Amino acid sequence: MPPTIVVLGSINMDLVGAVSRFPSPGETVLGGDFSTAPGGKGANQAVAAARMGASVRMIGRVGTDVFASTLLDNLRANGVDVTGVTQDPDTPSGVAMILLDASHENRIVVLSGANMRCDDTQVDAAAAVLQSADALMLQCELPPAVSLNAARIARETGVRVVWDPAPADAFPPEAYALVDVLTPNQAEATALTGIDVTDAASVEAAAHALLQRGVRAVVVKLGEAGTFYLSDNDNGYVPPFEVDAVDTVAAGDAFGAAMTCALAEGKPLPDAVRYGAAAGALAATRPGAQHAMPTRTDVESLLR
Repeated sequence: MPPTIVVLGSINMDLVGAVSRFPSPGETVLGGDFSTAPGGKGANQAVAAARMGASVRMIGRVGTDVFASTLLDNLRANGVDVTGVTQDPDTPSGVAMILLDASHENRIVVLSGANMRCDDTQVDAAAAVLQSADALMLQCELPPAVSLNAARIARETGVRVVWDPAPADAFPPEAYALVDVLTPNQAEATALTGIDVTDAASVEAAAHALLQRGVRAVVVKLGEAGTFYLSDNDNGYVPPFEVDAVDTVAAGDAFGAAMTCALAEGKPLPDAVRYGAAAGALAATRPGAQHAMPTRTDVESLLR
């Protein structure tokens, strides 16, 4: 029986522009291609988990604007249950403005819209389905109190909490003790701990610092440098998979979803991190966010 994953998080429309290089302050740079695609860290994770074979319930909020139906239809088309998504008549759906440069790096500005109108309605929707869930996935693109309350309910019901602390400045300090697996990237680990994460020693020091705050396991995504993980029982390093990257927009979301599905299936942390690393690498080989999420077959083929 597939695991049940509840994702409480953001649902955005991505507005993506390609540039040869990022502009300096006050500078105008002529760009290339432009596209729109469903995104938002929460929705990305939901689609990624569904493609890994999980039964996924999305909890969140969109507007009633032109983007809303596209966002919801895309989630449904990927097998995600959206009965927990509310439509807000007063606030537009969230959007993310994304610039991609010639080296496939990105710069992202999120205009949260309806995501930041999430409230007890979303907490109640999460509570209603957590009783039968295997994991709750959270990020930092909703009001912190909403995610905190859902995490507390998950903890009380024995449901694993996986939290991607992005953006790091929105991560509530009270959350550490509620998190089973925290998944910062290199920059977020630096921001959370004040330790400049630049090499093996510093990433391990940052992970230990986070573990001391009450997190049960820390997985630090280092991009092209691989992944470091640490818990009371395990620690190690997963080298990067060699792929031809196109863009890295949702690679972290693919990572988190695949890792969470593997953990929910009973795989130990080292194996789950390898699943995540493979999924993240594959997502980077395709343009866009949700469109780039790999399937379970894709991931297991790369792992072989």
